Amino acid sequence: MTNAKIQISVGAISFSGEGTEEWLEKQLDKLLASAPTLAAIHPSNDGADDNDGSSAKADPGTLATYIQKKNGGSNQVRRFLATADWLHLKGMKRLHSKDVTKALSDANQNRLSNPAECLAQNVSKGHCVKEGGSFYVSPEGRQTLG
Repeated sequence: MTNAKIQISVGAISFSGEGTEEWLEKQLDKLLASAPTLAAIHPSNDGADDNDGSSAKADPGTLATYIQKKNGGSNQVRRFLATADWLHLKGMKRLHSKDVTKALSDANQNRLSNPAECLAQNVSKGHCVKEGGSFYVSPEGRQTLG
């Protein structure tokens, strides 16, 4: 059987899984069956930050608007960083370069000529942190975006 991936976020509920299609389907069915109960649970809004230093924020809007707001239009390394930060604000904690590429494509934004190089430059500047096969935007990277 082939491996599949799924990532779903609905309100405060999120599910991310990787495995066989059959296993993912069972897990998703369990989540959907529990959704009414989980929806009744309201996360505490005490202003505490989560482990990666970010706090709950309002919807960042469209990717195009976010990139423009963060001055990432003409600089590919900055556009990569802004897109990664936007994905984080949308609920993705750990990213791969292909997530950034897909988000740009889905939003009809200019593609990156070399996403891996953009990530490498952001890592060398301390704006992103690689962890295994994934990465996340560092607090310094968010500060750089302003």
